[in-house]
Amino acid sequence: MEIERKFLITQLPGNLESYPFHTLEQAYLCTNPVVRVRRSDEQYILTYKGEGMMSREEYNLPLTADGYEHLKAKADGNIIRKRRYLIPLESDLTVELDVFEAPFQGLILAEVEFSTEEQARAFLPPDWFGKEVTWSAEYHNSVLSQKKL
Repeated sequence: MEIERKFLITQLPGNLESYPFHTLEQAYLCTNPVVRVRRSDEQYILTYKGEGMMSREEYNLPLTADGYEHLKAKADGNIIRKRRYLIPLESDLTVELDVFEAPFQGLILAEVEFSTEEQARAFLPPDWFGKEVTWSAEYHNSVLSQKKL
């Protein structure tokens, strides 16, 4: 189960380069249900996501580099590329700060994952977070992958 809240970011933290990051590329084979392939640095993953906004089922399976490339070639729509910074917060939480590359350059989203829905609802975002978009499908990567540019 994935439980997360998502926020738009308009101003990056000043010390961003001091945090660890991953380079992500992902493509969508299906958007309902969501079936995605992702390269995270040199790891390759096939993901299934169920329906939902703040909470939804999520299953991850490992792929080989060849399997990833084979499936990516079959994907529809936009390939999503971004750099994901991992910024620690209090209470053992981590901000996954996604800085998107073309064709979505300029889009910056912060996601925070939680163990329970109660923990998610009680979360008070840091001051540098912008508008919450947890309940807006517009900012799901699967929706961005289908956006006409």
